[in-house]
Amino acid sequence: MYVKVYRDWPHGLLLKGGTVRARNYRLVKGMTYSRKEYIHGVPMPKITKFTMGNTKGEFSHRVSLIAQSDAQVRHNALEAARVAVNKYLSSNLKATDYLFRILVYPHHVLRENKMMAFAGADRLQEGMRRAFGKPVGVAARVRSGQVVMYVEVNENALEIAKEALRRGAAKLPTPCRIAIETKAAA
Repeated sequence: MYVKVYRDWPHGLLLKGGTVRARNYRLVKGMTYSRKEYIHGVPMPKITKFTMGNTKGEFSHRVSLIAQSDAQVRHNALEAARVAVNKYLSSNLKATDYLFRILVYPHHVLRENKMMAFAGADRLQEGMRRAFGKPVGVAARVRSGQVVMYVEVNENALEIAKEALRRGAAKLPTPCRIAIETKAAA
């Protein structure tokens, strides 16, 4: 459910819980805002594990999820994609049969200029004056053609890895394609 705030307000609609819609942070605009030593109150990213499965195994194929356009991927979208991919892989394969890695890290700090939405709010807030905003989350900046995550498997599990990455791509705010590479035997 959405609550209408102001017609000319830059964020348009708020979610019921007070968070701004994720699509407001999807586009890559301006310089990276990532110097955390100067920013106070940066929330921790929800994603903490970037490598899952068998890290010491040798696998014949690598299935990669590649972003097709520039975007900012919020930390909760990365965590949702990680959970979806790892759940599908672990339910269909043994933990020793795959290696799953996420290659992007959410460095970019997202800001929001909070607006009040009740009667008489115009007397309390200052509108767009001093509108720099407070940190509300972090995001990873992804370029077109960049590998976001990959799964290494043997040939018999290729379809499972492709389906897992397809499910993970549905959680990301950018269109993605899946590429399969055969690793050269050493």
